[in-house]
Amino acid sequence: MKKINEPFTCKNCGEKNPKVEKSCRNHCRKCLYSLHVDKNTPGDRESSCKSLMEPSQTAQTGKKGWIIYHKCTKCGKIIPNKVADDDNFEKIIELSQPTK
Repeated sequence: MKKINEPFTCKNCGEKNPKVEKSCRNHCRKCLYSLHVDKNTPGDRESSCKSLMEPSQTAQTGKKGWIIYHKCTKCGKIIPNKVADDDNFEKIIELSQPTK
């Protein structure tokens, strides 16, 4: 299966996002929103949903580092994604705080 890694413009905020090295970028580096484009594995682009995915929370793991959890605004599916080096770290920290 071919993985797709290409630049894109965010459908939520309009940020122009370059492709990343050694991975497949699937979320905006500025607002952290994603599109529900992957079905089974990162970069497969086989999902038929195609709706916005809101960053709902972040967590730091020992093995993979920071993870963003995206929740689809249409179907509700939650997908974890690894943080890229140029992601908005202030937003990542904000999402890691407990909600009140």
